[in-house]
Amino acid sequence: MFNYKRSFLLVTLSVVISFFVFWVGCSSKSARQEKYKVQNRKVEVVKEKDGKFILYRNGKPYYIKGAGGYHYYDRLAAYGGNSVRVWHTDDAQRILDEAHRNGLTVTLGLWMAREREGFNYYDKELVKLQREELKKVVLKYKDHPALLMWGVGNELYAEGSNVKVWDAVNGIAEMIHEVDPDHPTTTTVMNVPVKVVNLINERCPALDILSVNSFAGLYSLRDELAKTDWKGPYIVSEFGARGYWESYYTWWMAPIEQTSSEKAELTRRFYKEVISKDTMQCLGSYVFLWGDKQETTPTWFSMINSNGEETEMVRVMQELWTGDEPKNKAPYIAYLKLNDQFAFDQIYLHPGQKYEGVAYTFDPDQDSVSLHWEVLPEVKSEDGNTGNEKTPAPIPGLVSGFDDNKLTLKTPKREGAYRLYLYVRDGNSNLATANIPFYVRND
Repeated sequence: MFNYKRSFLLVTLSVVISFFVFWVGCSSKSARQEKYKVQNRKVEVVKEKDGKFILYRNGKPYYIKGAGGYHYYDRLAAYGGNSVRVWHTDDAQRILDEAHRNGLTVTLGLWMAREREGFNYYDKELVKLQREELKKVVLKYKDHPALLMWGVGNELYAEGSNVKVWDAVNGIAEMIHEVDPDHPTTTTVMNVPVKVVNLINERCPALDILSVNSFAGLYSLRDELAKTDWKGPYIVSEFGARGYWESYYTWWMAPIEQTSSEKAELTRRFYKEVISKDTMQCLGSYVFLWGDKQETTPTWFSMINSNGEETEMVRVMQELWTGDEPKNKAPYIAYLKLNDQFAFDQIYLHPGQKYEGVAYTFDPDQDSVSLHWEVLPEVKSEDGNTGNEKTPAPIPGLVSGFDDNKLTLKTPKREGAYRLYLYVRDGNSNLATANIPFYVRND
């Protein structure tokens, strides 16, 4: 027998659920629209009538032309940059003050603990304590004139399966909006992990901007982002040379590094073909790294070395930021060979033997160049944390017999993995770098 009462209840329940879903959807859409309305804050993101997102600072459009790093802010400003990104608040006062003196803004990172480091995001008291500690930092620096926005965590997506991580991110973003409504909030992912970005979109409504670190994967950023639920603004928060995790490897698992010239060309192409092409959602970018850093090698991400010499990536960014071609360019390295082999050939050498190395290099301005060679042992992070790596000392007495672009290498007697490094200088503080991995074995 047909049950009219049960049928009526089911229909009524269906209508109620449909209305609830419609109301929640409309409310969410309304909340998102409200978030990006003009509110006359010091820094804010506004969604224009045509759907374009624009970052405003002091009432004027502000497109980020930035770099990540802790030093050389005067050069960044001189070369056309306008902003810096840092990952934590150590030395924050000095960073903000120096940036302000040079007319730069700062995306100030609030470092969040990671689960793999022993932090438990299911522990409400721990999460609350972290939020309260970060609140002190926000209150301390929120009124600094150089502050642009807050970066809440960095690449936390490794813990993305735990929704409590994103609840904590949202809690910190909410806290920031309460005590500092004048500056937007963002969090950072590596490339575009669709499920994680969807989690962020769902669990972090207090975030204003999504930040994406992307290197060789940058070419597909816009396509991948279109697959997600995130329809708001984003920043390319790190880009530049191909990452060591994206590189080809030797058989002994040494990543093959691009020359500084190859890095510069890749950076130029990605900036022009990806970053600057998105005029609807992208608010700008931060090139990586403005300074020097040992990460797999001392040259992998270092745009400026420890002596203050600048690679071609600096000149490329100067041209992209200003539209003017640099007056003096960096030397160019086309290739580097050892024992008549390229890195892809898997170079195994015998201990204590002599081999020839050769490079093809030139200077675009026809400046006189000098070549410096050295051998370093390969660096391996025992705990997997590349941030704790130390640059090893060069092994003395292994290179000799310089003749133009050639040298003689006497291999170390100890079996193991090494790299032959080449540094080309033009006398105008411009630098080109390259290295080639090799393995010494007793057979």
